Amino acid sequence: MLSPEHCGHVIGCSQSGYSSFDDNSSRQVSTEMASSPLTAQASAALTLPQLVSSPLTKAAIFLVVTMNPGDEPRAKVLSLCPDLSALLRAVGFRALDGALSCIMGFGSDAWDRLFGLPRPAELHSFREIRSGPRHAVSTAGDLIFHIRAKRMDLCFELATQIMARLTDAVSTADEVHGFRYFDERDVLGFVDGTENPAGSAATDAVFIGDEDPGFAGGSYVIVQKYLHNLEAWNNLSTEAQEKIIGRSKISDIELDDTVKPTSAHNALTVIEENGRELKIVRDNMTFGYPGRGEFGTYFIGYSRSPRIIEQMLNNMFIGRPPGNYDRILDFSTPVTGSLFFIPTSTFLDGISPDQPALASAAQNLAPISAPAEIAATSTATRDGSLGIGSLKGEDSHE
Repeated sequence: MLSPEHCGHVIGCSQSGYSSFDDNSSRQVSTEMASSPLTAQASAALTLPQLVSSPLTKAAIFLVVTMNPGDEPRAKVLSLCPDLSALLRAVGFRALDGALSCIMGFGSDAWDRLFGLPRPAELHSFREIRSGPRHAVSTAGDLIFHIRAKRMDLCFELATQIMARLTDAVSTADEVHGFRYFDERDVLGFVDGTENPAGSAATDAVFIGDEDPGFAGGSYVIVQKYLHNLEAWNNLSTEAQEKIIGRSKISDIELDDTVKPTSAHNALTVIEENGRELKIVRDNMTFGYPGRGEFGTYFIGYSRSPRIIEQMLNNMFIGRPPGNYDRILDFSTPVTGSLFFIPTSTFLDGISPDQPALASAAQNLAPISAPAEIAATSTATRDGSLGIGSLKGEDSHE
């Protein structure tokens, strides 16, 4: 796995953040990785991850699409994968200081249809959670494009070019244009993303390592679109809001444990394993349509294991212990929920438009079926552990 310094050195000459290798060498590396996990560690020094942990930007577009049936849509999606870096360079070159980037990910069903086996060890459909009136919904999503830049026009242009390539191969499931709101706050008035790791800690948090060597350098992402009842929220006192979030509204300082409720948002979303806090990287964005009275936050969380975010959501919706749920959900409702795998850019560059799926992954996987609330809590083992440990070389497969 590349260090942040190594990644920056290799990809610094490109707006895209994609491999600077020639096409032949890039295809050879990714083909070896896909066909033989044993070569993954030997190829690690040549593998470039996507820019998952790049610095936050002022603008973003979150584009989630579903693939239409048939061989032609599949071929169009496959053909876009190795060409995405060229599209990114072409658009980004028009504003070199715009920090344009794009992360492409695949849902569980899409992976089976496009690539078959082998598949990422922890890739599955987003698992809905129901607890009383609280419902984390699971919604359709085969591909995600997380487009970021300092300027919205760059995001807009790249999204336009991507959809022009895909045309009738996909249908749009969700599209959100996000923006930074004043001093990094959400529309609820609180600073968002304070606890993001940085540097090597971010790399360790988001990139798969020896626990799934065939997909080392990849990542997982979970997205949810939340709509807020601002009228009800703004009727609360500032003190009541701070106890729900767990931070001072003005200073962004975490409340002392003597006054912070155990149901505070920042208390329930702390996940620890063997005395070590397991981090994720968030790049949440504000969005809204004042004319429709619609105000929201687009949650996007990257992690080397989806179970970390799933446990956070379990704590929020079900409670820790059950019933001690996140009171922010009395004012915020998720209307989407999807999980995607983010392969390396080397993998994307090596995809061929006419490649067959190596095997039908769907035929080799037992279906996941359980009552929603049981399924939501099944990510933890009986002793309360996520079974993730240090996430370095330990068997974390479900």
